[in-house]
Amino acid sequence: MLPEKVYLIDTNVVLRFLLDDHATFSPKAKRFMQAVFNKERAAALPAVALVECVYVLEKFYRVPRSDIADNLSRLLTYPGIVNSDKAALLKALKLYLQSGTDIVDCILAASSSEHSPIVSFDKDFRKLRAHTETL
Repeated sequence: MLPEKVYLIDTNVVLRFLLDDHATFSPKAKRFMQAVFNKERAAALPAVALVECVYVLEKFYRVPRSDIADNLSRLLTYPGIVNSDKAALLKALKLYLQSGTDIVDCILAASSSEHSPIVSFDKDFRKLRAHTETL
């Protein structure tokens, strides 16, 4: 059973955990994420933090898309991760890897449906086969 408190994970915790590049913060991030993995702590990775992780890893650290998608997908499947939008974020990361499209567009596409279409001028949504309507 998960604890009642749900922690919102900030980008810097994810980055220190994945990159293991800080003598003080990386071990703390690893301990926290291990507790989430063991279901000793409940946590959510907000979409906004996931987007920031993708951008920082891709643009600043030059991490390949495949590694970004794999590592963030694995993190989202930790037993203590309780995101209500987990399925959409996992689908978005798959689209991000397969399409070469911006992560924000991928999240929108993954969250869209016949009853919740995207309205956009962006032609990338055709690649994503999202439910879209143009203005």
